[in-house]
Amino acid sequence: MLIFTKIADLRGFLKEIKSLGQSVGFVPTMGALHNGHISLISISKKTCNITVCSIFVNPTQFNDKADLKRYPRMPEKDAAFLENAGCDVLFMPSVEEVYPTEKKEAYDFDYLNTVLEGKFRPGHFNGVAQVVKRLFEIVEPDKAFFGSKDYQQVMIIKALVKQMHSHIEIVSCPILRESDGLAMSSRNTLLSKEEREIATKVPKIMIEAKQLALNKGINEAKQFVDNEVEKVSLMKLEYFEICNADTLKTITDNNVPKNAIALIAVFVGKIRLIDNLPLN
Repeated sequence: MLIFTKIADLRGFLKEIKSLGQSVGFVPTMGALHNGHISLISISKKTCNITVCSIFVNPTQFNDKADLKRYPRMPEKDAAFLENAGCDVLFMPSVEEVYPTEKKEAYDFDYLNTVLEGKFRPGHFNGVAQVVKRLFEIVEPDKAFFGSKDYQQVMIIKALVKQMHSHIEIVSCPILRESDGLAMSSRNTLLSKEEREIATKVPKIMIEAKQLALNKGINEAKQFVDNEVEKVSLMKLEYFEICNADTLKTITDNNVPKNAIALIAVFVGKIRLIDNLPLN
C-alpha cells in the first residue's frame, strides 16, 4: 500500500494510473477505522481497479469543538488495518494541506439542511460538503463509497455531486453491525464499558419501534422510543423520526408508507450515536 501526505504526490500517481485506463474508487474517512470502513474498501476493490482511502479529521464539520478534540485518532493502527484489507493507496494529509486558505464556501441543500442532523448540528453539513468537494477535486475518483449509517449525509453528498456537475458515482453501502446489533462507528471506542452495554439498546429499540409502526402506527412507535430512552439515566434522545426515504420529509400520517425509514440520534453519556432502519 502506498501512503501519501501531499496532494501533488497523490495527483501525480493517480494521473499515471488513469492514463492506463484504470478506474479509481475512493473511500473518504476520518480514521479510527472499523470493519464497516473495511467493507467499503472491499466493495470498492470489487468494482474499481485502484482503491484510495483518505484519513482526515475534518475540523470544519464539527460544530462542537470538544467533540473534535475527543474524536479518536490512531493513524498507525489504521494504516496497518488498511494494508491488511488490501487497500492500494492511503492519503493522510494535514489540515494545512487540505485547507491552505480559510474555507468560506456556503452550500444550499434546502430542506435537507434543516432537519434531523441539519437541525441539531448547525453548520455540520456545510463542513462535510467543504471537505468532500475538496477531496473529490484532489482524487477525482470514478466512484466514491459511503456507509448508509450516515443516511442523511449520503443524500447531502449526492446533492453536492449534482451541484458540482460531476460524474462521480456515489455508492451507498449497507450498515455493518457488531454481534450485539450496535451499528459500527468510530465513536463506539469512546464509550465506557457501562455505556457500551447501554448502547446495545439503540438497535433493539429501533427494531421494536419498526414493528410497532407497522402494526399499530407511527405515533405508537414514537411514544415507545421516548419512553424506552427515558427509562435509562445515561441515555438522552435527540430525535427519532420516521421519514420518506427519498426526501427525509417527516411522515405526518400515522400509517407507514412503502418508502419509509426510521432515524435516531441519541446520547449515551457524552457520546452521540446515530442509526437508521428501513421500515419496509
